[in-house]
Formats: sequence, structure tokens, C-alpha cells
Amino acid sequence: MYGKIKEHLKQELNAISEAGLFKAERIITSSQSAEIQLEDGKRVLNFCANNYLGLSDHPQLVEAAKEALDTHGYGMSSVRFICGCQDMHKTLEAKIAEYFGCEDTILYAACFDANGGLFEPLLTAEDAIISDSLNHASIIDGVRLCKAQRYRYNNADMEDLEQQLITAQEQRFRIIVTDGVFSMDGNVPPVDQICALAEKYDALVMVDECHSAGVVGETGRGVTELFNIRGKVDIITGTLGKAFGGAIGGFTTGRKEIIEMLRQRSRPYLFSNSLPPAVVGAGIRMFDMMKETSELQERLHKNTAFFTKQMLAAGFDIKPTQSAICAVMLYDAKLSQVFAAKLLEEGIYVIGFYFPVVPKDQARIRVQLSAAHKQEHLDKAVAAFIKVGKDLNVI
Repeated sequence: MYGKIKEHLKQELNAISEAGLFKAERIITSSQSAEIQLEDGKRVLNFCANNYLGLSDHPQLVEAAKEALDTHGYGMSSVRFICGCQDMHKTLEAKIAEYFGCEDTILYAACFDANGGLFEPLLTAEDAIISDSLNHASIIDGVRLCKAQRYRYNNADMEDLEQQLITAQEQRFRIIVTDGVFSMDGNVPPVDQICALAEKYDALVMVDECHSAGVVGETGRGVTELFNIRGKVDIITGTLGKAFGGAIGGFTTGRKEIIEMLRQRSRPYLFSNSLPPAVVGAGIRMFDMMKETSELQERLHKNTAFFTKQMLAAGFDIKPTQSAICAVMLYDAKLSQVFAAKLLEEGIYVIGFYFPVVPKDQARIRVQLSAAHKQEHLDKAVAAFIKVGKDLNVI
């Protein structure tokens, strides 16, 4: 039985490889940081991690994880509705709600699960989901699992959103769904205008803060801080796996009735183990750190402004960004692969993005800045981009 599909898969994989689009995973032998060590022993500067605040190897988080292992063990070995949760899970949920100015929080194994388990428990075929065209794959999959009517509006286009809301007035309930930062481009939608349209047309608002939480806003509290609309977004989803320490774990925070219904009916929550204590303990300590100071956010914003300014001055085509994501546009898929490989030779660790991760003919190098990057790291990265850019006739 396997023979036929084996040959089919081999042909497909060969075609991917011949097109220069095969995704080969690199192996890191150190902790995640601004500078990392690869399997071959080479030390390189990492500019493609979601480690926006440089917390992935922060001593305080490592120590908090160790303490949680000692006090609460390695794992829960069960889902919450069967065995319950530990006190620290409730502590973390409360800290997340406080951070975002929300009423309650529910934890998931990952934000992919949070988004995947959000819509089906709340909406039926009588309702409508109005989704941004560039929303994350996890949102798209979550919407597919729900029977609600689907509407899509052009990326961050408020005129198109309003037209979709007008059409969706036929449905009982409506929810507008958007990323807080669109991960491939780095742009932030006008969430204040989205909330205004939601109020005008009687809709809820949901924002995925995976790439914006900890990053945008003066103290990193995301798009509601950036637009001064704290408390107006009904549902926020996010992750502990990016700016907030880089481990694993997702969450949904928002109106208390919504969170309670998710506890009753959200399948990824009901049928997945609770987060391990080490992750929860580190998460609690991380939110305590966020409350104490915004020094890391300030450093991140400074690093991002410097890098983008230097790259624009060098002549690179960069998408406008309001986040720590800098999309260096190359447009050709194979070129993005070659460019990334040559940058690795220069000691800069980045990845080329191409279809189907981004639209066809929109290939790019996505650079992600971190508070852990020092000035000499930024200078070396810019110099490497310029050298390779000239070698490949990009600039």
C-alpha cells in the first residue's frame, strides 16, 4: 500500500528541492540568545528568532523554572477538567489578565490551540466571522472549524472591513478578527479604528497578540496600549513562546463569560494536558519582570529603529514596520535562499521566506530584532547585508 504514495511523495519532495524551496532545519547546540552555536561549532548572530526581549535564556526565568520543578514537579499528566490544575496555573492566568487589562484568562498548550479552539464554542451558522486577509494560519484553521459565515477583508483596509460588516448585518453575532502584528510584514493594523467600526456595526473584536505582546506599546502591553484602547478589545490571544520567554504555551484573555465558555467547550483546552510547572513558573516570574520595568522594550525599540534606518539608507527595499520585524524584500524565492545562505557564511543567522509562507513573488528575508542584540551585533548584521546585497546585485 505504501509503495504508490511513497513514490508520489518522493517526486513531490524532489520537485521542492529542485525548485530551491526545500526547508532544511538547522541545528543549534546552545541556548537561544543573540549569539548562538550551530551543530558545526560555528558561532553566529541570530536575527530570525521570536526572542524579542532576549528572555529565552534569562537567568531569572531559568531559575524560576528550576524552582517550579522542585515545588510542583515535572508535569500534570492530565487535562484540567479531569484532574484540575495547580495553584500556579491560576496565578499565571491572573497575571496575564492584569497585564492586558482583561477580566479572565485561559491557558493552552500553544496559541495555535488558543486560536483553533476559540470560534467553534462561541459561534454557530447564525453568526459571522470577519477576518483580515493576512491573518495567521492558526486563525484560518480555527475559522474553518466553526460553522459561522465567513467574510474576509483586505489587510488593514478599513473601507473594505466596513463593507464586510455591512454585509454581515444579516447574521446574529459578528466578530472582527485580526493579528496585532502581521508576522510576515511587521505592520500593525489600526485597531482603534477597528474597535470604532465594531461599535458602529455591533461586533466583537478579537486580536492575536503573538508578535505584538511584549513588543508594541511603550511598555509592551500590545496594540491596546499602542492605540490607548485598553479594555476595549473583547478577546486577545497570545503566546508565551515569543517575547515572553520563548518556551511554549498560549492563552486567551478577555471578557469573563467568553473565557468561561471556552473552559466548558474549547476542545484543545479540554483534551490537552496542562502546561508543565517549569513553563508556568518562568511565566509568572516574567510577568513580574514586565511589571517592574520596561527597560527591555525601550532597548528593543531603539535597536529596531537603528537597524531599519541603516538598511533603508543602504538601499534595501523594506516593508514599513511598527514592530520588531523587518521584512527585507527580495521577491524571488531562490534568491532569498541564496541570500540567507551567504549571510550565514558572514555569521548572520536568518531565513528566506517564500511561497506558500508568503504570497508568490513576495519572497523576503525576515529580520527579527531583539533587546539582546548589542550595537556591535547590529553593525555586523548591517555590514553583512550590504556585502551580500552588493554581491548578489540586490543593492
